[in-house]
Amino acid sequence: QVQLVASGGGLVQAGGSLRIYCAASGRTLASNAMGWFRQAPGKKREFVAAIGWNGNRYADSVKGRFTISRDNAKNTVSLQMNSLKPEDTAVYYCAARLDLGTIVVDATEWDYWGQGTQVTVSD
Repeated sequence: QVQLVASGGGLVQAGGSLRIYCAASGRTLASNAMGWFRQAPGKKREFVAAIGWNGNRYADSVKGRFTISRDNAKNTVSLQMNSLKPEDTAVYYCAARLDLGTIVVDATEWDYWGQGTQVTVSD
């Protein structure tokens, strides 16, 4: 059974930076796609970024500001968020695809989810 634990969220001022982390346990996910989604109050969960065997992918709203990376030795993935905006405020969830390394933006295509970490950007 795969478990994902997200951490590193917090409160930051607009224009600031934050790095969030996702630690996986239960199996090695070096060959699997891992990603981040976010959900703001009253809104649907949306794709943010993902890393897979064929590279990285970002939502247009975060491109150039966010960077996803992974440490296969530690079985972790992180999301460096720079130039944060109030509209980035949300609960951020890490996710993993069980047997596939390809990236998809549809949340229903992801198999495992972490508990979420709150990111709040004040203006």
